[in-house]
Amino acid sequence: MAQDWSKLTVLTYPDARLRKRCAPAKSFDADLASLAKRMLELMREHRGIGLAAAQVGVNVRLFVMNPTDEPANDKVYVNPELRDLVGGKEDEEGCLSLPEIRVQVRRATRARLVAYDVSGNPVEVEDSDLVARVWQHEIDHLDGVLIIDRMGPSDAIATRKQLKELSAKAKSVAGKKK
Repeated sequence: MAQDWSKLTVLTYPDARLRKRCAPAKSFDADLASLAKRMLELMREHRGIGLAAAQVGVNVRLFVMNPTDEPANDKVYVNPELRDLVGGKEDEEGCLSLPEIRVQVRRATRARLVAYDVSGNPVEVEDSDLVARVWQHEIDHLDGVLIIDRMGPSDAIATRKQLKELSAKAKSVAGKKK
């Protein structure tokens, strides 16, 4: 029986599921396609350009992205691997799981991505700048890595209060559920 993904939401820091390394997808079926569709909906609702399965609490190596907001440019990558990382540039990044937080992160400026689409067809693409940055950001999520793990000391100081507030909010919500 297929899963009902309609209740999925974007997890926020410090949810422990954001720190888990995701397992490779083993089956390319209607359930996986349905998950990807729901993730694209959530990405749009939250005005993001990428969303990893870890961010919705699903332990599978899958991410969706669209840097243009044109539905024809929706991309789904399953079991992605980065290759041939070239260059390096520091730039500002945000994250749907860390609302209101923006930090400087150094990323490769060009990369090759090897993955599968939701039907299990191999995909191999090369890109640069924003697209390459999104790939690296989302694959970090699949490995349990957040942008706050890659920020420098000045951003760590600048975001300390916001991170404490996110933690306090999570504790408050958890307390109300008991």
